[in-house]
Amino acid sequence: MGQQETSRLFLALWPSATIRAQLRARRDAWPWPRGATPVHADKLHLTLHFLGDVPSERLPELLERFAVPFEAFRLDLGMPVLWPHGIAVLEPLAVPPELLALHARLADALVGLGLQAEARSYRPHVTMARRASGVAVPENGPAIAWQADGYALVESQGGVYTVLREYISA
Repeated sequence: MGQQETSRLFLALWPSATIRAQLRARRDAWPWPRGATPVHADKLHLTLHFLGDVPSERLPELLERFAVPFEAFRLDLGMPVLWPHGIAVLEPLAVPPELLALHARLADALVGLGLQAEARSYRPHVTMARRASGVAVPENGPAIAWQADGYALVESQGGVYTVLREYISA
């Protein structure tokens, strides 16, 4: 029996080039300790749901079913935080209700597809670096005003992220 081909997938707010440049500048302003691994600029994003490895034959169905209605919203990122295990993140100053509604609708879509949604409560963030224990966390800077008018289904393969489909608000 052959092994079934899978795709490692996640749903995310995918930044525009302008927002990505602002995230990169904020990442580069942290005083990273030796051994820290800053996230490469082309991988900076805000995860909505991590799906993990999904049979590739399901991609057409997933691409269709993840199109959920949502309202565009503004996300103000500006709170640097060091999470346990050396994960350095940038959190929103406040979580917009529209972001929580989008997260919930996508969770419903996951369940409808027979996939499991994350059990932990949702804590939106952009990961800036890993293995960053001991970093001096900078003070809150000016907020990065991210006008979120879409999200994406993204595949991670061999360390490369590929946007499979972007979904835009109505």
